[in-house]
Amino acid sequence: MKLPRVALIHDWLVTWQAGSERVLAHMLAEFPGADVYAILDKLPPYDRGPLEDRRVHTSFLQKIPGAARFYRSMLPLMPLAVESLDLSGYDLILSSSHAVAKGVITAPRQLHVCYCHTPIRYAWDLQHQYLKESHLDRGIRKLLALSLLHYIRLWDLRTVPAVDHFIANSEFVARRIEKFYRREATVIYPPVDVDGFAAGGRREDFYLVVARLVPYKRIDILLKAFERMPNRRLVVIGDGPLKKSLRAGSPPNVQFLGRQSQESMRAHLQRARAFLYAAEEDFGISIVEAQACGTPVIAYAAGGALETVIHERTGFLFEEQSPESVVTAIRRFESSDQNFSPEMIRRHSQRFSDERFRRQYRSFVLQCCSEQNFNPCLREWAEAQSRPAAAYATGR
Repeated sequence: MKLPRVALIHDWLVTWQAGSERVLAHMLAEFPGADVYAILDKLPPYDRGPLEDRRVHTSFLQKIPGAARFYRSMLPLMPLAVESLDLSGYDLILSSSHAVAKGVITAPRQLHVCYCHTPIRYAWDLQHQYLKESHLDRGIRKLLALSLLHYIRLWDLRTVPAVDHFIANSEFVARRIEKFYRREATVIYPPVDVDGFAAGGRREDFYLVVARLVPYKRIDILLKAFERMPNRRLVVIGDGPLKKSLRAGSPPNVQFLGRQSQESMRAHLQRARAFLYAAEEDFGISIVEAQACGTPVIAYAAGGALETVIHERTGFLFEEQSPESVVTAIRRFESSDQNFSPEMIRRHSQRFSDERFRRQYRSFVLQCCSEQNFNPCLREWAEAQSRPAAAYATGR
């Protein structure tokens, strides 16, 4: 039997710390023979993680000076960059896309399965928020930005038919895919290293936030809430462009610890009275990590939190992104926090484990291969993989 050639394409590689790169790592583990592509690879030698000795095939953006620092400013060139990647020699294309990876050019005989972390946020429903936060909401800069994002939307829609199957990382994202692309998506929640966390011992009297200090995380709401509750303590772990302004305006009962090691973050999650989250997130890995420590979560009732937090069982959901709503949720939580079971909260988190993701992702890809009739090599290989004695490795 001829083994299919498999290519795995990710948007860009600048860190292994983000959620989309965690997904990529497990995709690589399930398809270890796949060749890896990205429009940009600027990972330092000490942070190449699951790539090991794999070569990453990149676009012309790789050669632009300063690309690692200013890659987000290269958005106008990204469609051209991903289209310049030659994947014509492969049978199966697996994309991991939150921006442009799904736009790679494929042929009719190729099967393209896209794990969509989200349609491009700043080009679709978050356009106006993006313009405001980037200070591009006035004058000629606004007109230029609107023109660019209009072009990105048109290009994004043009690339949709080239994807044979969409996977969404949450029901929330699946709804966005249906609304913007008019395509159905199968939901496979991203992998969370729940086995790397455990329920802690004695809880301490502080609330915890772990997040990048950027506008959409809405840390400002939490600070205003704790300004109204001076007898309660908030600990903030994370770094980002808003660090100085948030610290300058924070009340004395808020402590900023900056970026912490994984061990320190885990220890704080295990000791915190509850974990706070005020953002509308596509999924929210840190919410699940908190629950893996048996820690209740108090989160904004939108996006992925509606799928990862069970209201009044593993945490509390508040309805508005406002200090008043946060204060009310905390007080309601404190009136019944003795009813929360760390063991039950942790059991709930195991629904989102690494092992579950790998099993579901591999099964879905093989099913897609076995059901198509335009590439016999893929179909025969998928059927062979389904047999008990089948080898797990893909060939080149």
